[in-house]
Amino acid sequence: MLKLIPLGGLGEIGLNMMVVEYEDVIFIIDAGLMFPEDYMLGVDYVIPAMDYLRENRDKVQGIIITHAHEDHIGALPYLLREFRIPVYGTRFTLGIVRNKLVEFELNTRIDLNLVNPGETLSIEPFEIEFIRVSHSTIDGVGLAIKTPEGVVVHTGDFRISHDADPKKNTDISSFARFGEQGVLALLSDSTNVESEGYTMSEHEVARNLGKVITAATGRVIVALFASNVFRIQQVMDIAVNNNRKVVFNGRSMEQIISIADELGYINYPPNTIMDIKQINKVPDNQVVIITTGSQGEPMSALVRMATGIHKHISIKKGDSVILSSKYIPGNEKAIANIINRLYRRGADVVYSKIAQIHTSGHAHQEELKLMLNLTKPKFFIPVHGEYRHLVVHARLAEKLGMSRDNVLVAEDGKVIAFDGDGGRLESQVHTGRILVDGKGIGDVGRSVLKERRELSEGGLVVVTMIIDEETGVVLYGPELVSRGFVFDSATGYLVDDAQCVILEIVEEIEPGIDSRVELIRKRLQKALKQYFAFAINRRPLIVPIIIEV
Repeated sequence: MLKLIPLGGLGEIGLNMMVVEYEDVIFIIDAGLMFPEDYMLGVDYVIPAMDYLRENRDKVQGIIITHAHEDHIGALPYLLREFRIPVYGTRFTLGIVRNKLVEFELNTRIDLNLVNPGETLSIEPFEIEFIRVSHSTIDGVGLAIKTPEGVVVHTGDFRISHDADPKKNTDISSFARFGEQGVLALLSDSTNVESEGYTMSEHEVARNLGKVITAATGRVIVALFASNVFRIQQVMDIAVNNNRKVVFNGRSMEQIISIADELGYINYPPNTIMDIKQINKVPDNQVVIITTGSQGEPMSALVRMATGIHKHISIKKGDSVILSSKYIPGNEKAIANIINRLYRRGADVVYSKIAQIHTSGHAHQEELKLMLNLTKPKFFIPVHGEYRHLVVHARLAEKLGMSRDNVLVAEDGKVIAFDGDGGRLESQVHTGRILVDGKGIGDVGRSVLKERRELSEGGLVVVTMIIDEETGVVLYGPELVSRGFVFDSATGYLVDDAQCVILEIVEEIEPGIDSRVELIRKRLQKALKQYFAFAINRRPLIVPIIIEV
């Protein structure tokens, strides 16, 4: 029996991780992270739970990375800390992975293996062909997986493009070749299934960027995703045509440009790139700055420029700022704030809502239909997207004539099984989200998030008391100290009344009772919450510190 088991990426954007299993062999496709949702206060990012892999440790033979975006590689270091397995990917993808492993001090202990598009990887009993796909980063691949039950095609993140350079296009002929040979199941990217038509051409984006940069009379600052090397090359070409020098800024931008330059993925004439320290020695109309911060991330290079705390660059009147990226859901407010800051400093701001200066790396409906028609799968499994995306993609396949019984809409942890009886959804394996906060992995759970939410909404009240163990008499306190919950002159009575509430509870619980302090603590928390809610309609977090002497 062939099993496909998504550990992440089906039912959410990000967290992509798929297990492919046949008898005693498992390999993994991608290991991505997800950025925290609004309620995950203080959390840095989220990775998939890997319990199923731990339970089947001896079966795991390797991992294939389809491309170099964080939602496909971000959890890789955490996986490789536990599983010293080979990693397979294309040249640029491995370059980014290697750089990430250096940060986690894993670079000397992991086996990285280059597989070029068009080449085949053997992990018995699987034969996996890498198929080039176009995406918003370079060197992305889909996979054609030959299994004992048939061929499974995984598109990876893709779009259909028509560049003059075939190395920048999705290799539709290879997908069609497998379609003619027979495809058991297609797993296809669902991220943009709600968008009709086709993705906008990168050439159209380049023309629009060219118009904006050519018309600019001062410095041009282009903020985009550092991983979008193709877009960076476009901006560099436009800069050269307008006799402008290029400055790169932002840690991730500088790292990725270094890798892309080393591997020959970007090209430019000598003396095109200028050190940021020299920027004030060149006229403003001869400068293009390519930077990070298109999502308004705190402390990103663009935000530091806009707030005047950047070491070398401050936004000023005459600057033209281009945000050449999509809005990631949840970042709308931060992006609006940075746009307002840029305008206040006198810059002209160009962004996707007022100009077509970005195109998606994910296929729209017509391209998704083309992928289905090229591969002609017996079974279809929508992947990569929130649940509504998976359902819409499933309905799209049904409109093209696929049987509803052969369209399998799965979520994380659902086992998708194939054997001589066909394909079906079977049992559920354990999966979930592991929260990463600083160096802590998985130690932040629901209770901690609940406390953080209470702190953010109602503040904190700390109650300190010292009680005589034998007599039960309060020797010190109760003292109330608050943070984010102010006892000011208008509400001064709250302190006296709250102290009375506390002392009444202490008197009610007689000395000598087992676990008296813990009992006082619990009753005190409940009573003070009720009192503050009644008296002032606030619900602070109550932290009692009670010491018996």
